[in-house]
Amino acid sequence: MADPQNPKTEPFSNAEKDPDDWTTGDEPMTGAQASYLKTLSEEAGESFDDSLTKADASKAIDALQAKTGRGTGT
Repeated sequence: MADPQNPKTEPFSNAEKDPDDWTTGDEPMTGAQASYLKTLSEEAGESFDDSLTKADASKAIDALQAKTGRGTGT
């Protein structure tokens, strides 16, 4: 059984962490986030905000994926 306190035995546990709880969530979004968010924004007909934090960019990506149907596995 995997030890939930050891991230090496649960390598994907951080993938489920709420962006509001990220320790680096208030840092500027990454280049990869910006690129993907810009693409999603264009596809959804939304404006692109290049001043988002990592956490806010993650939330915006989730919302735009739902709107565009990207990243849903369908």
